[in-house]
Amino acid sequence: MNYEYYNSPEGEDCGQKLFYTTKLAGLAGLGISFVDCLLLSQPKGVVRTLGRVGYFTFPFVGMATAFTTTTCLATNLRHKDDKINYALGAIAAGSIFGTWQKSILGGFVVSIAFTAFAVAKKASIEDGWEFFPEIHYRQRLRHDFTLRKQRPGNWKVSETE
Repeated sequence: MNYEYYNSPEGEDCGQKLFYTTKLAGLAGLGISFVDCLLLSQPKGVVRTLGRVGYFTFPFVGMATAFTTTTCLATNLRHKDDKINYALGAIAAGSIFGTWQKSILGGFVVSIAFTAFAVAKKASIEDGWEFFPEIHYRQRLRHDFTLRKQRPGNWKVSETE
């Protein structure tokens, strides 16, 4: 499925947007949980490993779900497509984080951080600048790093070749 979040206007195709964001959050949660299981917690047994995978994956999916549904509902209820909808979605996602970590202060701080990123992302969409610009790696590497290439000019080849 080649769906992107911004293929349709805000407030439309909420189901597809929800599927897209939860899919990405689930993959991120699985990746972080596998790194945790392999390098940090190293649980013994299948049940404990699945518990660690669920410990990271389910809150990530919950945060993505809270952001997407709150943003979509706010857009449909307010009949406006602006930064406030993204801020409300970010606050909902931050509250899920605070619940997950059992910390009101942590949820508040993450809500503020998520709100700042969400408002900046919405501003980038509205104003036409890129939040995460694409980096062209191949254009930057133009130097040939081979050890035995032909040298230009008056360079001499070694006598052992």
